[in-house]
Amino acid sequence: MVREHIDGAKFNKLRVQPAEFEKQVAWMKAQGFHFVTMQELQQNWGKHPEKTVAITFDDGYLDNLENAFPILEKYQAKATIYVVVDRHDRDWSTYKKAHHNSGELAREPKLSDEQILFLAKSGLVEIGSHTLTHANLAKLTDQQCLDELVESKHQLEQITGQAVSSFAYPFGIYSERDVELVRQANYTNAVTTVEGIDNDQPDFLQLQRIKISGKDSLFAVKLRLKLGNRGL
Repeated sequence: MVREHIDGAKFNKLRVQPAEFEKQVAWMKAQGFHFVTMQELQQNWGKHPEKTVAITFDDGYLDNLENAFPILEKYQAKATIYVVVDRHDRDWSTYKKAHHNSGELAREPKLSDEQILFLAKSGLVEIGSHTLTHANLAKLTDQQCLDELVESKHQLEQITGQAVSSFAYPFGIYSERDVELVRQANYTNAVTTVEGIDNDQPDFLQLQRIKISGKDSLFAVKLRLKLGNRGL
């Protein structure tokens, strides 16, 4: 999320303040980073400049439009937003449940379908899938899992009028079965929550990411982009 912290909130670590996000994007722009969507990253793998970055947001929060998008637009930086289709009034703050319906994250405003379409048409934002319900895939049968993957893809394509080829595993929880089902659902790339920078021959359905939290300084972000992890 890109929004101000909430006093006493449990998940402020998920909230990067807008001023900090702008510092991060401005620094990357000044350093000559090339911004791409995940689809572009995968399709042109091996042809990108050395300094290439793909910014990602999970879930589909309204702050992605209200706070992050103006900054992306200002610096002409691209990003991918992984949207939960049935995102309203759900809370995915615990992975112990199969589905999630109450709590702090449920109260966070989510993007409307019209706003998702606006972002998709902007030329700066790719819309990817984060399943129908942010389900814990490990708790689902093969068919239930495939339904989450296929139906979310279909509905997002109906909303945006664009092909949806990028996916993010909810909670970063997945197995070899889930990777195969993602392949069967015709996604071409998928991101995990494993922290790191992939080598020149990655598994495109198990891509690593660098996590930036609401507690990270700009120095920490710079270090993470260099090292690919949080380890200090």
